[in-house]
Amino acid sequence: MSRSGALFIALLLVLGASVAEAADDIVIADFEGPNYGDWKVEGAAFGTGPAHGTLPGQMDVSGFLGKGLANSFVGGDGPVGTLTSPSFRIERKLICFLIGGGGYPEQTCINLRVDGKVLRSATGPNRAPGGSERLAGQTWDVSELKGKMAAIEIVDRNSGGWGHINVDHIIQADAPLVAEGTMDISVSLPYLSLPVKTGAPMRRMRLMQGEKIFREFDVELSETPDFYMAADVSDVLGQTIRVWVDTLERGSKVLSKIQPIATLPGTKEAYGEAYRPQFHFSPLRGWNNDPNGLVFYQGEYHLYFQHNPYGRNWGNMHWAHAVSPDLIHWRQLPIAIYPHAYGDWVFSGSAVVDANNTAGFQTGTTPPLVAAYTSTGRGEAIVYSNDGGRSFTEYEGNPAVKHQGRDPRLLWYAPGQHWVMAVYDEIEKGRYVAFYTSPDLKQWTFQSRIEGYFECPELFELPVDGKEKHSKWILYAADGAYAIGAFDGKTFTPDGPKQRYNYGDCFYASQTFSAMPDGDKRRVQIAWGQTGQADMPFNQMMNFPVELTLRKTGDGPHLFANPVQEIEKLHREGHTWKRLHLKPGINPLSEVHGELIHIRLRFSPGDAEEVGLNIRGTKVSYDVRANALTCNGKTASLRPEHGDITVELLADRLSLEIFANDGLVYMPMQAHPDPADQNMELYSKNGDAKIKLLEVFDLDSIWTTGGSASVER
Repeated sequence: MSRSGALFIALLLVLGASVAEAADDIVIADFEGPNYGDWKVEGAAFGTGPAHGTLPGQMDVSGFLGKGLANSFVGGDGPVGTLTSPSFRIERKLICFLIGGGGYPEQTCINLRVDGKVLRSATGPNRAPGGSERLAGQTWDVSELKGKMAAIEIVDRNSGGWGHINVDHIIQADAPLVAEGTMDISVSLPYLSLPVKTGAPMRRMRLMQGEKIFREFDVELSETPDFYMAADVSDVLGQTIRVWVDTLERGSKVLSKIQPIATLPGTKEAYGEAYRPQFHFSPLRGWNNDPNGLVFYQGEYHLYFQHNPYGRNWGNMHWAHAVSPDLIHWRQLPIAIYPHAYGDWVFSGSAVVDANNTAGFQTGTTPPLVAAYTSTGRGEAIVYSNDGGRSFTEYEGNPAVKHQGRDPRLLWYAPGQHWVMAVYDEIEKGRYVAFYTSPDLKQWTFQSRIEGYFECPELFELPVDGKEKHSKWILYAADGAYAIGAFDGKTFTPDGPKQRYNYGDCFYASQTFSAMPDGDKRRVQIAWGQTGQADMPFNQMMNFPVELTLRKTGDGPHLFANPVQEIEKLHREGHTWKRLHLKPGINPLSEVHGELIHIRLRFSPGDAEEVGLNIRGTKVSYDVRANALTCNGKTASLRPEHGDITVELLADRLSLEIFANDGLVYMPMQAHPDPADQNMELYSKNGDAKIKLLEVFDLDSIWTTGGSASVER
């Protein structure tokens, strides 16, 4: 096929592909003036004139036209009031407007009044935390009211959360401001390009074969995109599909930018972006949060994760997939689990190897990989893979567990020869981890629950000081606060209150690997690294893998976290100092510069009041008198061990991970250094310290030493 022919097919538009221009609109209000003009203002909610966008204390307001809009967030959600237009004659078939804010009928709304009666009404789209302030188009059909006198009333009678309303561009028209759009495409290449602009109107998109929807998601389409995302359509190669979008503005040509493409957008420049983490995993494009299904299977470490493949903000939850031979170098693979349906998202879960084929899912000679995840529309779902974890098949009996909760963690309990599901559970506003058991990963029986845990539970056994005969069970949830105790396969009994080992601001929803190649003698954890940079086409990352151990201290057993030893694979040039006398004003690192850094430091505080490091503008300080380690406002108690403090640092482009006293304190931190700043400092204040060992290593990028910037098919 010629290039022009392929382009013609790729851009083939059918009726409805763009919304026709409408002539002779009558503007009722565009709110572009310095005040409300002839509109009647009552109460304080709307102020004395239109707002110019976002008001103090309000989330970012978008989707309005021009500079002004009616915004009742003046003074916050508390004030109430109304705006009422002068009377006007209805002369067109439609009244169109843009609206956002609270979704409370009769309380946060826009009304059409005719003869004093409300004949049409619309509310904002939101009434819950986490909503968006984006205005969206709505239309009233008023054709039967033509010739009648009417007035528009914008109402805010709610003083609670989302107790405000945003309205703009109220017009009379014969064609809507927004309407559905469709386009037919012959799929000759494996992806469709999606022009995305963060903050653009969120639209619902469907990819359809006839009447069958095979993909449906929300996406911020724009004719002037920040970057391109992609929809994988490799399953329908050679077929014609229909692209449907729920709302397009008049004259929009955004559909013409959706084209079949051979490779994922951005692969040429990917992983070299200014703020791309260089030895922490992050997806090629889009959002990531929780790690899911961490497992060693068929010679690979598998990292599944929560992912929005269509934008850089949270949403459209899928299970994305990456694999590694060594916990260091990662290769992103195609999406592993797609949502069952729009709104039935693939939330967090776990994966295990069913070595004895207890579920009967095995089809070949290799034991299957079995995963459990929260299907938000159904409950806890079981899926299985017989192709190396690349794709999954639904268990026909899903949901396997139905309750009020999410995030199932699977494990094999050897003494009882049964499976365990530890899952977050909500009952009467209480937060619990519930424990279910099963002989076959399909039929589950509730056993017990323990209160005080929120989201993403993790449960595993560790030897104390490496002694297998003296082991304890660890239970924690998303924040990482852990309890040490006993588990009999059905009930967890804590030895005492929760403890902490994580003190940073860049840690959530961690999980450890199942089926490790050494028989689970090594417990390796990855957490969601909550850090990003606004102008990047990806958002968030995974923290560096850490090895967890349980060791005795003067306060009893504690978890210790240390970067996995494989970090040394990335070591390049190194600098080592021993037996330094550190004085105020002296910086042993003044001639050492770097971007990707691994530092090991052991020091005795001596008579210094403070000893610290400044790594590319991020300061890590030890207060000798307070026995406290601090970074960017986060503090952990830390006392010398045998007179010494140890600090280990991993510095990447968006983070600084700190390990103190051999991992007793773990402090993963967000960091946003200037890319040009590669300076480092080791200092003491008001006294001298003794540096017993200082090692500084430059690190290679994992994307240039065995990783891949592309998604494998």
